[in-house]
Amino acid sequence: MTVKSLLVVFSYHHGNTNKIAEVFARVLDAQIKNAQQIAPEELLQYGLIGFGSGIYDETHHESLFDLVDRIPQVAGKNAFIFSTCGAPAIGMNDEYVAKIHSRLREKLQSKGYTIAGEFGCRGLNTNSFLRLFGGINQGRPNAEDFKRAKEFAENLKQSVQ
Repeated sequence: MTVKSLLVVFSYHHGNTNKIAEVFARVLDAQIKNAQQIAPEELLQYGLIGFGSGIYDETHHESLFDLVDRIPQVAGKNAFIFSTCGAPAIGMNDEYVAKIHSRLREKLQSKGYTIAGEFGCRGLNTNSFLRLFGGINQGRPNAEDFKRAKEFAENLKQSVQ
């Protein structure tokens, strides 16, 4: 039996995070909703919830935190965290992803969620002066990022069955 899944996403500038969410949605047969579209009680219907956004000042978008602050306590529910980040290649590794996910991870755990996995990849960044040069991480997320996202979701699906 497949676990009923939902992806809560905030994807603004270039749709980077939404592109990754679409890969997850296909594998997990999940709906994608914006954090502002969801009533907190609605989350109780799902056995697996992915929370993702771009990274803003080394953390997820505030709309995700606003939602998590309002959701009821749970027990035995699985969540996962994902993001796209405009960090340069040199700074983007598993340790950095764990760092930028830490605030959301701690909030979800305080609500009783078990974190079943975390995924992060680079995304196009044209903020501030970077737009003058066409941005950094052009073409990201790319085919390799989508392949990693698919593998992540397949492993997640197996582990939460």
